Amino acid sequence: MFTKTRKSIEIARAAIISHKLRAVLTILGITVGISAVIVVLSAGKAIEFFITSQVTQFGTDWVQVEVKIPATGHTSVENAGGMAQGITITTMKEKDAVEIQKLSNIKDVYSASTGQEVVSFEDKNKISMIFGVTEGFQRVDTGTISEGRFFTDAEDKGLARVIVLGSKIKDSLFGDQQAIGQFVKIKKYNFKVVGVMAERGSAGVFSMDDMIIMPLRSMQKLILGIDYVTFIMATMKDKSLGPETVDDIDYLMRDLHDITDPNMDDFAATTSDQALEMLAVITGAIKILLFALACISLVVGGVGIMNVMYVSVAERTFEIGLRKALGAKSADILNQFLVEAVIITFMGGILGIILGVFITWLISYVATNFLNFDWQFYFSLTYLLLASGISIFVGLVSGIYPARSAAALDPMVALRKE
Repeated sequence: MFTKTRKSIEIARAAIISHKLRAVLTILGITVGISAVIVVLSAGKAIEFFITSQVTQFGTDWVQVEVKIPATGHTSVENAGGMAQGITITTMKEKDAVEIQKLSNIKDVYSASTGQEVVSFEDKNKISMIFGVTEGFQRVDTGTISEGRFFTDAEDKGLARVIVLGSKIKDSLFGDQQAIGQFVKIKKYNFKVVGVMAERGSAGVFSMDDMIIMPLRSMQKLILGIDYVTFIMATMKDKSLGPETVDDIDYLMRDLHDITDPNMDDFAATTSDQALEMLAVITGAIKILLFALACISLVVGGVGIMNVMYVSVAERTFEIGLRKALGAKSADILNQFLVEAVIITFMGGILGIILGVFITWLISYVATNFLNFDWQFYFSLTYLLLASGISIFVGLVSGIYPARSAAALDPMVALRKE
């Protein structure tokens, strides 16, 4: 048995070498397919980790109340599209946060509004996200102060012109200079820097280190000219009571906003666990789609192998007939062509694994070092075994029909082909 297998491998090797270009193109097809599987599996895991880390970097005990267009679902296309088109919901106020703070399972709360403005210091100008929050931010958010202090509730209520800088924008504006006590200009107002946040990275597409934090009321009155908030963030005393807390917030907000029909809610409350569940559904769908696309690449590679095997059978009809006339059995011929198909796919599989691991590492490197994403390089032995198994399976499936056709040739008919 071993001798026959070795002989089949030698014949297959000679056949591959004698048709190098055809073999290389076939191997390339399998390489692309296997590398796509590796990249998709690894990237799917990295995406899952990345999205989870974006949610959990704010803690795991939070509940967020954000504005929503009435008569639309919280995560619906209608709501997202309406917001993107500029529909503004102005019904959520700071007083809503005051009432939410009174709920039994709420520990701390803050209100927030966001905007974007040009920030100036001496001859330096930078467009920055402005984050207007109430004083409770420093207790609810997981970020920490590295220099100076956070602003007080009295400063918020007194429309104080004070700000806290993200670590990156501090470096952009001040470099190695001391930022605490300096003044920066936003619109026509000078704001005093009272604190600098510790570095914390990105949240989705936003760099938290490029943000400027100021008192909510200063943001509303001096910068935006509004009296409403965009969202309210709270922490819970007991996160296991998340669903009950959301129900309490729903009842409270409907009462505060005079809403009798839940379909007309102009707000949506979501806990961290619920956010993770929704994201898990999305990432799961993305991974399935990407894996399906990768499998299509493998199918294309398999069709290429089948075509190569058919051409090989046609070209070597006389050889097949001669071998059968000399005593080779149909099983020997079948084994010969199957071995050839498996060798081609195995070579493509090895190269595909190497290429897939490299691309996965490259994506992680670029995302981490150039895009500032917390994108982990992920690869496991399971993926290696799966990719190897898939490559061999594709070889067997793609080669078995041409191999059976070769094995079924009548030796006399095959010899007359010459």
